[in-house]
Amino acid sequence: MEKERSVFIVGIDESKQSFHALEWALDSFFAPFSQEALPYKLVILHVRPVVSSYVGMAGPGASDILPMVEHDLHASASKVTERAREICVSKSVADFTVEVKEGDARNVLCEAVERHHASMLIVGSHGYGAIKRAVLGSVSDYCAHHAHCTVMIVKMPKVKN
Repeated sequence: MEKERSVFIVGIDESKQSFHALEWALDSFFAPFSQEALPYKLVILHVRPVVSSYVGMAGPGASDILPMVEHDLHASASKVTERAREICVSKSVADFTVEVKEGDARNVLCEAVERHHASMLIVGSHGYGAIKRAVLGSVSDYCAHHAHCTVMIVKMPKVKN
């Protein structure tokens, strides 16, 4: 009987920070193992915003632009997931699943942890200061407090001047 592998979820968006987190996860937990003996199952999750969050209260005529916004969000999600696939292939990691969900990234990531019974959630850090984080909200901070698993927040390396 095959042993059930632990699930690691990597949350990605279009930022360089999230792709750095994916590369870090692959280098740290997946690339060192042969593909036949991977101890972990990798789920890469991109959360795209709900169309109505972009259109909001645009008033009359908003329904005319909904299809265009939907198309743009779909195209953006395709670019993000394709880049994630390319990174995995470049690291010789072939056993992974890519999911695209819609909603608030904070909630969707925490729900994915429950759905997959994940052992670890890996996200990038945008490095916002306290004020910007308070205004915009921090996905990584929310997940660190609400996800029912270990949360690894990966920071970009500091650039020396």
